[in-house]
Amino acid sequence: MSMIEVLDKGYVRLVNHMGSDLTVVNAARVSYAKESKELNDKDIRLIKFLAREGHTSPFRHVIMQFEIYAPLMVARQWWKYVIGSAHAEGTGDSLEAWNESSRRYITEEPTFYIPGEQQWRSKPENSKQGSGAALGNEAGQKLTKELIDYIELGVQKYEAALQDGVCAEQARLFLPSYGMYVRWYWTASLQAVCHFLNQRLEHDAQKEIQDYAKAILELSKPLYPVSVEELMVRSETLEV
Repeated sequence: MSMIEVLDKGYVRLVNHMGSDLTVVNAARVSYAKESKELNDKDIRLIKFLAREGHTSPFRHVIMQFEIYAPLMVARQWWKYVIGSAHAEGTGDSLEAWNESSRRYITEEPTFYIPGEQQWRSKPENSKQGSGAALGNEAGQKLTKELIDYIELGVQKYEAALQDGVCAEQARLFLPSYGMYVRWYWTASLQAVCHFLNQRLEHDAQKEIQDYAKAILELSKPLYPVSVEELMVRSETLEV
């Protein structure tokens, strides 16, 4: 499996990857000019030690590349992990890359995330962020219809602006933004991926980005079963 569908129209696709659990082991063992040919119990104990003690540089020799199609509200939360990353223990270096489609250059048909009538959530009782219980069907029906109407109006005005000769980079101002799907490539080290997962799989993370994090985990864990397992349970040792 290399692609997982998320939300109503989104997906996560594993484009490429480099390395294995053995890569992590050998990156650590090179300090002693040693190398393992096959992963064994001793190597697994070493991975556990590295994760437990916060020796994270060996996990940065493993790289994954994903193509992601998600609403802008998800993309902008995700982007914070790129601009705020400093994985090399205080040096500020980042092993992450992000390239995103731009409506300055393309005019493909806009696509939007539209929650179903049972997917609208109430505001939380004791927090300024996040969400609470699901709203009732009647409120959900009203909200879904209003959102569809709003999107249709924006798209009509966007297309009219293009027909009037407005450049694409300005015509996009008419498009409702936060629910609009965008596509990007995310390339990151295993440490960076697991740091993202540890935070966005938490119960208080926004549900939509939780769904994407679950897809990233499902695609990553079969490739690096030992390392992902250890980094996921050792979240307190990960640095950002």
